[in-house]
Order: sequence, then C-alpha cells, then structure tokens
Amino acid sequence: MGNVFLSDLILLVGSALVLLGTVSSLLAARFGAPILLVFLLVGVLAGESGPGQIHFADYWATYLVGSAALSVILFDGGLRMRASTMRGALAPAVLLSTVGVIFTAGLVALAAVPLLGLGVWESLLVGSIVASTDAAAVLFLVRAQGLRLGRRMGAVIEIESATNDPAAVFLTVTLVELIASGAGSPGWALSAGMLQQVVLGAAMGVAGGFAIAFVLNRLDLPSGLHPAMVVASAILIYAATALVHGSGFLAVYLAGLVLGNRPVRAIAAITSFHDTVTWLCQIVMFVMLGLLVSPAHMVQFLPPALGIAAFLMLVARPAAVFLCLWPFSFSWREKTFVSWAGLRGAVSIFLATIPMLAQLPGAEVYFNVAFVVVLVSLILHGWSLVFAARKLDVALAEPLRETRRFEIDLPGQSEHELVAYPVTGDTLAISSGLLPPWARLVLVVRKGQVLTPEEAGVLHNGDYAYLLAPPQRVHRLDPLFMVEERTRSDIVAGFPFGGDVRVGDVAELYGLAVRDEDRLLTIADAFADRTDERPLPGMRFPLGNAAMEALTVTEGRVSHAALRFETVGGTRAQGWVRRMRRKLRRLPHEEGEDGGPAV
Repeated sequence: MGNVFLSDLILLVGSALVLLGTVSSLLAARFGAPILLVFLLVGVLAGESGPGQIHFADYWATYLVGSAALSVILFDGGLRMRASTMRGALAPAVLLSTVGVIFTAGLVALAAVPLLGLGVWESLLVGSIVASTDAAAVLFLVRAQGLRLGRRMGAVIEIESATNDPAAVFLTVTLVELIASGAGSPGWALSAGMLQQVVLGAAMGVAGGFAIAFVLNRLDLPSGLHPAMVVASAILIYAATALVHGSGFLAVYLAGLVLGNRPVRAIAAITSFHDTVTWLCQIVMFVMLGLLVSPAHMVQFLPPALGIAAFLMLVARPAAVFLCLWPFSFSWREKTFVSWAGLRGAVSIFLATIPMLAQLPGAEVYFNVAFVVVLVSLILHGWSLVFAARKLDVALAEPLRETRRFEIDLPGQSEHELVAYPVTGDTLAISSGLLPPWARLVLVVRKGQVLTPEEAGVLHNGDYAYLLAPPQRVHRLDPLFMVEERTRSDIVAGFPFGGDVRVGDVAELYGLAVRDEDRLLTIADAFADRTDERPLPGMRFPLGNAAMEALTVTEGRVSHAALRFETVGGTRAQGWVRRMRRKLRRLPHEEGEDGGPAV
C-alpha cells in the first residue's frame, strides 16, 4: 500500500505544480515577466531549498522528459515555419548554427579558464553547454510577446535557434567522453562526427516528415487521433535518429517543417493540439529543471557564473554573430539584435545533465554555471527583447495582436479547410472588401441567420465570415480580419506611389524617419521583406508618423501603394497636410481623379 500512496502523492504534487505554473503565467503576463522564468522559479520554490521542500535529483528522468519535451517543441516550431520565409535566411542561419556555435564555445572557454580554474577541455565543455541558443525559448518568447520582425531577420533567428543544437550536443557529448576517458585530442573525428549528426538528422527528419504526411492522408483515422499520432511520430523520429548517432533535434524540426508545408488532412486539429501540448511541455520541462537546482549550493558558483554569463552575452555571442553575418547584407542594427536575441533556455540546462549522468568529476560545476547563465538570460533577454527591437528600429510595428480564427477540417480532402472569422468595424476585410483569389467566401452568419455570399452582400460589423482556403495560406488571411487600433477618422491624407519608388526618396520628401536598411529598397521590396509570402492589399508598414499601405498587388508584388498620415491634432494637422500636398506636386507620381494627389 505504501507504493500506491507514493504514486498518488507524486501525481498530486506533479499536477499541482503544473496548475501552479499555468496560473502563475497570468501573473507573469500582468507584470510583463518572462513566462518561462516564472515556470523555472515555480520549480525552484517547490524544491528542497524552497517552501515546497521537494527533494528531486533524478537527472536521468529529467533527461528523458526533457528529450521528449524538446522534441515536441521543436517539431511545433518547424510545423509553423513557412518555407517561403527561408529565402535569403538559410545560409546565414546555417553559418551561425555551426561556425557560430564553435566560435562561441571557444571564446567562452577562454573566459572559463581563469574564472572557474578549469583545464582547457573542461572549460571548452562549459562553453559547449551554453553556446547554443534555445529554439524553445526563442520561439516561445517571440510569439508570446507578439514581436514582429523583418522576414529575413526573423527567419535567421528562428532557423539558427532550431538548427544549432546538433553542434552543441555533439561538442558536449564528445568532450564528456574525452574527459571521462582521459584520451588526447579528438582530431579529425570531431568534424566527422558533427557532419554525421547533421547529415543523418537532415535525412531522417525530411524522410520522417514526408512519411507522416503520407500516413495522415492515407489512413482514415477516427476523429481526434491525428494529433496524437503526430506527437508520437515526432518523438519516434527524435529517438530513432539519436540511436543511429544523428541529430534528433534537427530531425524533428525538419520533420515539422516538411509536414507544415504539405497539404495534410486534419492540419487544423493538429496545430491546435500542438498549441496545448507545447505549453504543457514548457511547463513540465522548466519546473523539473527548477526542482533540480539547489540555490544554497549554487551560491558558491554565482560570481564566476555571472562573469561567464556577462562575457557570453556581451562579447562571445556578438563576436560570433558579427563574424558569421559579415558576408551578408545585414545592417549593424540587425546584427546587434540577432546578438541580443541569443536566448539561453532549457537546452543548456538539459546539456548540463549529461556530465551529471556520466558522473564526471566536478559535474556540479557545469550544471550550476549553466543554470545561472539561463536564469540571467531569461531575465535580461526575456524582459528586454521587445524594447531592444524597438530601440534598434528592427521591429516592424507594435506587438502583433491576436486574431480570432476558427478552423474546421473538411473530411475526404486535404487541399482546403473551412475557416471562420468574426468581422468588426475596424478590420481591413470590412473596409476594403478585398479577399485574395485563393480564398472563397462560402457563407456568412448574420444575427443568427446563415446567408450565402450573394444574400449577405458586403460584410457587416458583427458578422461571422466562413471561407474556404488552403491550410498553408490560412494565416495570410489574419491581417484582413485583425482589428486595427486606428480608425479611418485618424487618417487625414493618403498619397499614391508606384511600387518601384524607393522608400528613402519618400521618407526624404516628407521628413519621415526610416530604417537605414530600408532606404535603398523600393516600396514593393519593403513589403516583400515584411511578409511570409505575397503581400495583400491593405497591409501596412510604419514610416515615422505615417504608414505605407498596399493598394494593389500584381503578380505577387505591390504595384501601387499609398502613404497615409495620422492626425496630429486639429488645424495643425490640416495645415501640415496642405504643406505636404505642395511638396508632393514637385515629385513625379500618379495623379488622382482631379489631376492632383489622391487624398
């Protein structure tokens, strides 16, 4: 009976911690605290040195749960990544995830030797453990805070964080084996082993993604089993790849990437289910990692660990980023933000459990240093990521607002799904009546009545619009039904331009602030850099106190746009607009119906 009681007690405590982590996320959102940090602190407070007094030191169980959780999270990251956004970002991201990780590990090792008093190989192991950015933390914080970045820079950060684990894992495992055996330099075997990790991980991940898509479209599974099968398949791909000495983390990310860009049955249910599972994995993983640490024991490693964290964030990471991105056309602002966006998360603590499992001498040094580095990163990066993006002028706009979208799978086919949006008076869809050609309005619910598009006519405030659209393109409908914070009365002028006009010329004419990297871009190129695929009419990007709005799109590019100004108050606004009109006449551009600028 004792074992039965213990099992029930473990279930009680485990579920209570998950519930506590879930509820605490509301408090974190209220005060703007990084949610992942809250999950970690819940585990620390529940541990042996906190009020919870739970003694937990099972590194094997942590490694097991962490492997499964990271597999699901990385798979979800790939599932939501559009292949079109990788254009121009793959080469710099791969360079960062390989050369960047090795270079960062080497620099951190130089600091670890004097700070920790370790040997060369031991110091390099410290550097390897904290060298990689954590895709789970990066993707989670960027999406949770609604940060909108340029297409290429955002893709570089996401792809790098998802693909740099192979180098870090391989370096860590190799150095642990090297230190444990007391052998000499690994020599060429290091490069060969890393190449094997990448090749096997890529091959098995791509094959696994196609296999999941094939099975989903061929098997007539009962409703509700598709998401469960996908989660189990993701963990299977990770484990199978790791067993043949490939990179399991790279494999699951690529499998998700392949699946997310294929026409697949029940994709709406799969992505919705993964939202829930990803949250659960984050909570469980960070709470377990928090339980492992003993603050009283960690204090003795605090000064050198803080020194390593500072060196990593202020020297090693920026040096690696600027070196790897030097051959590419990134501005110093973009390079600086990519440097600051190198969040460390569960992966570093996860890697630090490997020396503990191998029972290396002084293994607690690696674990405690990694924990401090992750803690500092979550605090500094988590609280300042949006602020840094705005200060460096790399954020496209205010944090992305959530769109209410309801997706319904249509049995018997995988090319289309039914998606529903509530219509409000401030959405682009109601103000412009524009829908892309691949989306078809099939019915409208208005005041409890179901109407055909012909019966409904123009969408009204309070309607629910049901559309047929390809699953891979559904997300591109979101901006049309996103509630604008500004109403039409806020817009006092709109001046038309062709898509081939340079952004810098427009900004100079009206005295508008513009990012350095945007000055040489045409208006069409600027829109292309800000969207995953082809832009849609009605999309905007800010230019100082104005906004450039896409009017018409021809063959996937903005051919006509309008510069719209916001009110700045009363007659002052009207006088300012009149001055802008006089300036506009000096620049050749398209005319309105009256021969002058269209307003």
